[in-house]
Amino acid sequence: MPLLSRRLFLKGAGGLAFGATGLGSYAFGVEPGLVLEQTSYAITPPKWPAGLSLKIAIIADIHACEPWMPVSRIRTICELANAMQPDLTVLLGDYNGGHNMVTRALEPQEWAEALEVLRAPLGVHAILGNHDWWHGAIPKMKGDHGESVRRALKAASVNVLENDAVRLKHQGQALWLLGLSDQLAIRIGRGRYRGMDDLAATTGLIRDDAPAILLAHEPFIFSQVPDRVAITLCGHTHGGQVNIPLIGAPFAEKRFGKDHVYGHVVEKGRHMLISAGLGTSIVPVRFMRPPEIVELTLGGAAIASAADRPITERRLSPPAGRG
Repeated sequence: MPLLSRRLFLKGAGGLAFGATGLGSYAFGVEPGLVLEQTSYAITPPKWPAGLSLKIAIIADIHACEPWMPVSRIRTICELANAMQPDLTVLLGDYNGGHNMVTRALEPQEWAEALEVLRAPLGVHAILGNHDWWHGAIPKMKGDHGESVRRALKAASVNVLENDAVRLKHQGQALWLLGLSDQLAIRIGRGRYRGMDDLAATTGLIRDDAPAILLAHEPFIFSQVPDRVAITLCGHTHGGQVNIPLIGAPFAEKRFGKDHVYGHVVEKGRHMLISAGLGTSIVPVRFMRPPEIVELTLGGAAIASAADRPITERRLSPPAGRG
């Protein structure tokens, strides 16, 4: 190899190595624990009552642990959700840590104290996720099928919905909030799970023609959700967690299907919204899918003609401290 081309080769190789190291450091040390975005949607599902506007703050996949998701960061997230002035706040499961690469596990009563600051006129409502069923505060800790998580949520004045429904009233209009139990709750073999969800029983609790919103941790159930449900809100996928430019999130797409990884999904007139969530699982890495809290506005006179208003994202200041 000529000297000049060798120098160029070495320079280029060094640059690639530096770039890879920099990207790895960002994906491991910056995006998972220091970046936070607010993603806003405005959606009017079919048959949504004219003139009814409902703002929902959506918090998903906290995966509490230190140093990535300490109590201080969870509290900051909750304060930002309150700043949206939502009518309703929903938590979409997976409060327990999702991996063992931690400096300290956070027990449910610790992260639940941060959730106590959440406020919304129609209340704060929650479902559980698979990690809440599978194990304790982190995967290597023995679990209790989510019982400690339920106790912690209830102690924080959060209403837990598992195959249950609650009838709310807003702007003089009734609406239903439904919550499914987890679809992957019980491990029965390698890659095999038994869900505790009962969609038919849950939707069967609806007693009138008021609009209904369904909380489901995983998006797998969406193909079975009846038209009676205005919109399904999900987490679990982390929006792919790692997104490769020009490629996407191949690992997530293989597991969930290309169209069921992130964002607003419309199929056969039915609507689903999948949040990228806040924490991480398997490894504490995020790339090009930052942690997010979601602001969803359903209906209202000002947006009645917008069935799917484009997403807007606002980068929020990093929360102070990571203790």
